[in-house]
Amino acid sequence: MCACVVLVVGMVAAINLAVPMLAASALRPSASALVWIVDTYVVFFACLVIPGGAAGDRFGRKGVLLSGLALFAAGALISAVAPGIPLLLAGRAVTGIGAAAVLPNTLAVLLHAVPADRKGPVIATWASMTGIGGVIGNAGGGAILTGGSWRWLFAAAVPIALVLAALVARIAPVSARHDRRLDVPGAVLLVAASVALLLGIVQGPEAGRGSPLVIGGFACSAVLFAVWTVVELKVRHPLLDPRLFRIAGLRSACLGMTAIFFGMFALFYVNASFLQYAKGFGVLWTGLGIIPLTVPIILGARHVGRLTARIGLTAVTALAFGFVGAGLLGLSTSDTATPYAVYAAWLVVTGIGVTLALPTLSGVIAGSQPAAQAGVATGLQATTREFGSALGVAVIGTVLTARFTAALPEDARGAHTVAEALTRARADEVIPAFVSGADTGLRVIGAAVLVLGALVILQGRGTRAPRP
Repeated sequence: MCACVVLVVGMVAAINLAVPMLAASALRPSASALVWIVDTYVVFFACLVIPGGAAGDRFGRKGVLLSGLALFAAGALISAVAPGIPLLLAGRAVTGIGAAAVLPNTLAVLLHAVPADRKGPVIATWASMTGIGGVIGNAGGGAILTGGSWRWLFAAAVPIALVLAALVARIAPVSARHDRRLDVPGAVLLVAASVALLLGIVQGPEAGRGSPLVIGGFACSAVLFAVWTVVELKVRHPLLDPRLFRIAGLRSACLGMTAIFFGMFALFYVNASFLQYAKGFGVLWTGLGIIPLTVPIILGARHVGRLTARIGLTAVTALAFGFVGAGLLGLSTSDTATPYAVYAAWLVVTGIGVTLALPTLSGVIAGSQPAAQAGVATGLQATTREFGSALGVAVIGTVLTARFTAALPEDARGAHTVAEALTRARADEVIPAFVSGADTGLRVIGAAVLVLGALVILQGRGTRAPRP
């Protein structure tokens, strides 16, 4: 189950390494297209992960998990052979649908398979895999991309998914089914509203903040989210009951999970290009360059429960956001002259915050639903994670592009990617503009994480910590 989690989460991170290759490829994607290549997978993953959990509750978690791995493999194959951007995005969407069926049912299978007194450590281990998966995606993706083509990344995912499907078929136990109808209108509305929101964010630098496309995207998103809320309040078995968010602890934990992944995957998006463009790292060393982030996760995740029991949920949450925000702000001071050791130290600081946040917030969310709806509870936290990831990539991509284009020399004005700018100006003029954009983006993300962390702490006061 942990290997399945690492696969679907790792794909979110691994694609960031391929961004420079994609920008310089024959597809010639624009800056916004590059963000969509990353975010299409994450949007479908985020918006359909709750239906994926509900489907597992109703039709059998093992069967839905196997179907998800098959869809994941099919979507990766489509992306690997795509001759253009539209088919590549279609493949990314299919892969995201498969991931949405996989992730919630992995924890649901585990919770069914282990005795009650082991469920706390199991949740902590599973939550840690979602963090480690991002880093393994970076390291593994870097190794695969040394082959020289972005297509190898998608091609490699196909046999891995099929092998995991064979192992799941042999090892995973069959769990009881529960009569819970799927909320198809709610799922469609949530996907549409999320796509419209990201459209408004992503297209801003190219279309203009006041363009009909951007304004229309935000307006449609607001309307669709409002309609989705009305539908969910009326349907008998909602995709996600908005009334759940009356619980202050659950509301703050969901916001906290969104904020942590907002920061972490914004970092993944920038890190891949920064190490390649600014530091001159090869794609393999770029993938390995994020590993310091995982050191606290590997060494400290099992101790978070005891720390929470000792100093309280509020204190641990405050420390988590303080470390993540400080780490991102520290990384924003990096430039071409910054030694990698300094860069790695700030990654460790960020990793400490992620280590404190993941098991703690996951436990609060997982305990919000009865055991019969374990898939839905898991889907709730997975939705907040992946939605935060999509927003993080979209926001930092938008800020980076806006600052990058403004800092370019006159000869390169009008270019929106580094690959495009390098055809018009010298590298010593283009790379500083990119570094300026990356630093600005990280400062914005770091400040946002600190502000969101303050809101989480204010809302979650008095919430009981999960038992270690």
